[in-house]
Amino acid sequence: MITRENIPQTRRWVVKIGSALLTAEGAGLDRQALGGWVDQMADWMEQGNELVLVSSGAVAEGMCRMGWTRRPDTLHELQAAAAIGQMGLVQAWESCFQRRGRHTAQVLVTHDDLSNRRRYLNARSTLQTLLSLGVVPVVNENDVVANDELRFGDNDTLAALVANLIEADLLVLLTDQRGLFDADPRTSPDASLVEHARVDDPRLDAFAGDTGGSVGSGGMLTKLRAARLAARSGTATIIASGKDKDALCSIARGERLGTLLVPSQEPDAARKRWLAAQLQARGKLTLDAGAVKMLRESGSSLLSVGVTAVDGSFSRGEMVVCVGPDEREVARGLINYSADEARKIAGKPSHDFERILGYRDEKELIHRDNLVVL
Repeated sequence: MITRENIPQTRRWVVKIGSALLTAEGAGLDRQALGGWVDQMADWMEQGNELVLVSSGAVAEGMCRMGWTRRPDTLHELQAAAAIGQMGLVQAWESCFQRRGRHTAQVLVTHDDLSNRRRYLNARSTLQTLLSLGVVPVVNENDVVANDELRFGDNDTLAALVANLIEADLLVLLTDQRGLFDADPRTSPDASLVEHARVDDPRLDAFAGDTGGSVGSGGMLTKLRAARLAARSGTATIIASGKDKDALCSIARGERLGTLLVPSQEPDAARKRWLAAQLQARGKLTLDAGAVKMLRESGSSLLSVGVTAVDGSFSRGEMVVCVGPDEREVARGLINYSADEARKIAGKPSHDFERILGYRDEKELIHRDNLVVL
C-alpha cells in the first residue's frame, strides 16, 4: 500500500497539470512555469523512473493565438481553439524537455479509445514502448473529434484512465488548490486539509461536494472520481497545488504535500478484480493440462502452444475465458489476437506467428498483466 514514506520507491507516475496552472492569466501558456515542472520531472526520470504527462491548456493557448478574449460558446469553436492551441502546447513541452535531453511524443486519445478493448491494448502497447525508450508521452484529449473534455473539463478522468492503462504506481493531479479539505476553506476558518485517506471513504464525497467554485463539483469532485477510477488498478492519487515551489520534487521525497488517496487493494488484486468483474467474455480457449498447470502454479502469461481449441467470435483486446480439458474455467483475460488469428496459431510456438500470420503483435496470447486466474 502506498504511503508518504514509500512514495520515493514508486517508479511509474502519471502527472496531470490543469489549465489554471498552465496559462498566464489569459496570456496563453506560462512557459516559465512549464520549464520549472519539466526540470522536476526530468530530475525524477533521471533516477530511473517513468512518467506520462497529461496536459490541459490547448483551448487557452488557441484562444491566445487567435486573439480571443472570451471563451467560445459553441462546441465547434472550442474544438477549433483546441486544435490551434494543441500545436503550441506540444511545441512548448517539446522545447522544454529537449533542453533536458528528453524526447516527447504527442498522444491524442478519446475516452472511447480507452474503453474499446482493441484500442485499449493498442494504446497500452504504444505507451509501454515509449516509456521503455525513455520518451515522455504527452497525452491530451483528442478534442477535434471528442467533446466530453471540452464540456466538463475532464482531463482528470483521462489521466486516471491512462493510469489504469499503464498500471501506474501514482497519479499526481496538480491543480491551483492545496488539496481536498473537509470544508470550504474560504468560508470555514477551521477547515482542515485531508492529508491521507482511503479513496473509498464515503466522507470524501461530502468534502468534495461542499467546496464550491473552482474546487466545487467541476473541480475537486471530479478529482475524487478520477482517484477512484485510478484505484481500480491499484494506483494511488495525490491532489496537490502546482503553485507550491518544487511540488513534484517534494512529492518524490515523500514529503507531506496535498491529499494522498490510497486504494483499498494492492495493485495486482485491484486490477485482477476489475478484469474479472467488469468485462463480458466474448470467446473461449481450451487449454491442455500443461498450460493449466503453468497458469495456476507460476502465474505466467498464456502462450498459444498450450491452446487446443478456440471458440467464439472476438476481436483483439476482448475478454475470453480459459477452460481446462475438463471444461472447468481456469482463467480469463484480454486476448492479444482475434478469434481467426487465435485459431491459426493455437498449438503453435510464438516464433511461428510471423510465418503463419505474416506478422507478430505480441508473443503471448494473453499477457499475465491482463489475465486473472480463478
